[in-house]
Amino acid sequence: MPVQGIFLINLPKDIMTKPANFENYHIRKWYTQIDDTLANESGVLADGSLLRKIVIAAAIHNPYAGRFSDSLDLILANSPALGHEFGRRIVAALGQDQVESYGKACIVGIGGEYEHGNAFLTPAMVMPIREAIGGGKAWIPSSGKRGVPGTELDIPLAHKNALYVPSHYDTVTTQFFDAPNADEVVVAFAVATRGRLHARLGGLKASEIEGKNGLN
Repeated sequence: MPVQGIFLINLPKDIMTKPANFENYHIRKWYTQIDDTLANESGVLADGSLLRKIVIAAAIHNPYAGRFSDSLDLILANSPALGHEFGRRIVAALGQDQVESYGKACIVGIGGEYEHGNAFLTPAMVMPIREAIGGGKAWIPSSGKRGVPGTELDIPLAHKNALYVPSHYDTVTTQFFDAPNADEVVVAFAVATRGRLHARLGGLKASEIEGKNGLN
């Protein structure tokens, strides 16, 4: 029942007492997924370099699991620091490769609200990632859901400097078999080194991007 504006659900009593190990966050686990595509589904070899997709994700304790709060400051307060760590890990996984497209997503454990996941994906969090990967003028496509450990997550991708580049509309699918717990949010950021192999649907080409407004 409501108590002073907060709605509680049945979760373990110690769910709110996870010790911080990164700024004010309790991060249980980091994940790195890398897949390289060398040929398309018909077996035709890549038209140029291979397509590398990288996903960096973290299972982070949700301080608002099991309760409603008008303020989400416990998530928002140190978002830039979290973004810097995501950026550092992405750059380390990239090596000498360069990012052409990106996307972000979340899975909120069933003890939390979808809004809690979105609180981890604000501009304050992703701006340090943009800086780490060499900038980006286009808005970052996003997706999210509530789920249990093993829930599949489809992360949309688009060109980092111009949204209207059809060759770079893509998706990377990932799955975390031990996350999220009910009191966690899995926060994920994905990058790709090029557009789809043998993209042939026309439209604005990556080589034609003007980069003035993030659209074309």
